[in-house]
Amino acid sequence: MNKIAYLQCPTGISGDMCLGSLVSLGVPLEYLVEKLNGLGIEQEYQLRAELVHRQTQQATKIYVDLVRHHHHHHHHEHSHHHGRHLPEIEEIILKANLPSQAEAWSLAVFRQLAVAEGAVHGIEPEKVHFHEVGAVDAIVDIVGTCLGLDWLGIDSNHEGLPLIYCSPFPTGGGTVRAAHGQMPVPVPAVLKLWEMRSCPVYSNGIDKELVTPTGAAIATTLARSFGSPPPITLKQVGLGAGSLDLPIPNILRLWLGESANENTNISDLADTSPNLETISVLETQIDDLNPQAVGYVFDALFAAGAVDVFTQSIGMKKSRPGLLLTVICHPPHLASCEEILFCETTTLGIRRTTQKRAILQREIQKVETPYGKVGVKVAWKGQAAEKVITNVQPEYEDCADLARKHNIPWREIQRLALQNWYLQNQK
Repeated sequence: MNKIAYLQCPTGISGDMCLGSLVSLGVPLEYLVEKLNGLGIEQEYQLRAELVHRQTQQATKIYVDLVRHHHHHHHHEHSHHHGRHLPEIEEIILKANLPSQAEAWSLAVFRQLAVAEGAVHGIEPEKVHFHEVGAVDAIVDIVGTCLGLDWLGIDSNHEGLPLIYCSPFPTGGGTVRAAHGQMPVPVPAVLKLWEMRSCPVYSNGIDKELVTPTGAAIATTLARSFGSPPPITLKQVGLGAGSLDLPIPNILRLWLGESANENTNISDLADTSPNLETISVLETQIDDLNPQAVGYVFDALFAAGAVDVFTQSIGMKKSRPGLLLTVICHPPHLASCEEILFCETTTLGIRRTTQKRAILQREIQKVETPYGKVGVKVAWKGQAAEKVITNVQPEYEDCADLARKHNIPWREIQRLALQNWYLQNQK
């Protein structure tokens, strides 16, 4: 069984709406406060929850009340008026001793937000300035949301991404007052985040700011895809209230459900076909790098979450032999993989494309052999009754360990593992 979440946002999404929906689902406010205290900014805000009504419907509203201490004037001059930059926020998160999933997700959301803001202003993500009030708010909203999702036990897939899906976004409209004066809605950072993930959007006719940059960053970083709800057994719905009163109830609905299958992906295909997911592909060609550096780059990329990395030999200008280096990763890991390529290779430019890939559902099953246990990767198409097994592969490392240990050819261990898997499954 996998725990899956679906964000339904008929009136948009903001950080405090996310927090509200999580507390509504049972995440204890005391737990969030206790873990957020590790960030070392607890003297700057207070967190409280309240049941409120939006168009006669009850939902949970979370308030992040900012505290102004006058006697700490100098300390605040420093921490507020200069705001915070991404490296500083990353450091705060890394030092906070958060549960590992919550930490990884929080860093990914902030990175995505900084990449979008940076793209809007034409500066590097590291140079993006999170303004005074906004910085505390954003840190509490983003880290709090990731803590809540982790507390609920939302499962991750094998790339460490949570199993979260999200509805299309309402665009909103009108203008909003921001640090830089009046801005059209959706504000530029939100538009950029939608563009980065090719999000489906629509207008519900409400001319207000419905999706905030923090809400958009959370949804676009953590959701695997956008559209209708995936097939799940619905267990619980959390209701998080927004600040405005709108013509329709201003409530983010977080559906919590279970699915029997890890790779459930919203796909327009029939049940029997492989699942489609969005994947990023980076490529660059290199003609002046020490071959020893290539191995190092491979390791670094896999550590940063790449799904696959490979090189091909190519002929380049001035008849130089070169390499074409290709990296395949999920969109949230694109920024860190790109950073590694710029940092560890001599490349001056990296092409990126977003592609769809069809993936089979798969799981590792343990098989006994006379020499020990071997993991076998089993891939299939279709659902329960019509499951068609399409591929059965013993795990290389498991076979290699047993082969070395018992001084038996690797091929023999691999054959035994396959043979025993088929015997086990001949029911």
